[in-house]
Amino acid sequence: MRLRALFAVLFLLSTLPFFAFAQTTTEQRAALQAQLDRIEQEIANNQGTLSDLTKQRTTLERDIGILDKKIKAAQLQIKASDITLKQLQGNISEKQSAIVQVDGKVERTKDSLAQLLRETRQVDDIPLALLVLSGSLSDIFTDLDNFQSLQRSIDTSFAEMAALRSDLNSRKTELEDKQDEAEKVRQVQVLAKQAVQNDEKQKKSILTVTKGQEKTYQQIIADKQKQAASIRAALFGLRDSGAIPFGTAYDYAKAASASTGVRPALILAILTQESDLGSNVGSCYVTNITTGSGVGKNTGKVFANVMKAPRDTVPFQQITQAVGRDWPTTPVSCPQASGYGGAMGPAQFIPSTWVLFKNRLSGITGESYPDPWNGRTAVFATALLMKDNGADGGTRESERKAALKYFAGGNWNKAAYAFYGTQVMSHADDIQAEIDILNQ
Repeated sequence: MRLRALFAVLFLLSTLPFFAFAQTTTEQRAALQAQLDRIEQEIANNQGTLSDLTKQRTTLERDIGILDKKIKAAQLQIKASDITLKQLQGNISEKQSAIVQVDGKVERTKDSLAQLLRETRQVDDIPLALLVLSGSLSDIFTDLDNFQSLQRSIDTSFAEMAALRSDLNSRKTELEDKQDEAEKVRQVQVLAKQAVQNDEKQKKSILTVTKGQEKTYQQIIADKQKQAASIRAALFGLRDSGAIPFGTAYDYAKAASASTGVRPALILAILTQESDLGSNVGSCYVTNITTGSGVGKNTGKVFANVMKAPRDTVPFQQITQAVGRDWPTTPVSCPQASGYGGAMGPAQFIPSTWVLFKNRLSGITGESYPDPWNGRTAVFATALLMKDNGADGGTRESERKAALKYFAGGNWNKAAYAFYGTQVMSHADDIQAEIDILNQ
């Protein structure tokens, strides 16, 4: 009968595998990890040499050596990022394949359930007398038994459907996490490439000016020490285009430091790294507050994931309304190859994080609703988050760790992100040196 055939189909569907992973081989994984371990050891060794060099007396040879080590460290970071990205791409492919398989299983289960429900409704509508007339007594009891089995199978299938949907949502979340991680690795790789270019340019400039003569180099250093007024003009003037004026930012940072214990130079280093003191607060607009999709501010290029919905789109709409901004014309960071954008203002907080700091910022800044695009508020927000991350510990290690947490959260200790911390501390050293000259 039709019920027996349907029951057989359901049984066959239930025995299909939930999913099949597209896995890279164990040998490939091991080879990639071995390469990464070797490069990370080289980075550690290079960093130790760099630390030793910085403790030596300032000489032309020392500073060229420092630049060489910085260039090598950045090149090693690029190699490490390449390997990490290959590993992540393998993981992402596995997650995507698993999602397709689980999604297919969900659809098959939905179809079988729909058919079962239609059949059981039809049987429910058949009068018992008609069933008796349709066959022998043994057939009737057999069909009734099968019908009860089908009802139990429906209950089982509903439970399986709930489990499948939960599994599917879990895998989608894991995929998003892997994509976000890959995006951060790409950001670090871009930093490393820029660092190579800048350090090579600086090395070439020093050697061109000094022609390799120590005496000339020492004279240049001495002249720089005497030019505090010129440095002040350069610091406070050259950075004023479209950004927080450095002098103003320094005043804000000193006030934020007094409230949080985080060093002003470190606060400014984070803001320099994140947005160049507010000169680059984002190149995308959100166009659909429901989905988080948007476009490039200057290019009009369509992006599906400018902001994560509803986690960030809902607070973004609330924040912009509270500070008198129009969300469709308020720039935020763009997504890159994967993951989401949506970071706001000079401090580059995502909306869902900003609301967590809202009350504390109101208390420390006096604003009824803190504005992410206000320079002073952004400086205090950075200082608060860095304090929460342990930057008020006062040691170089605690400051670097806090910077990495600012960038990567709980994944701060992953080697793929290390260069971000290196760059922030380099900015902090440069800014502190400039501040020290100004304070002479």
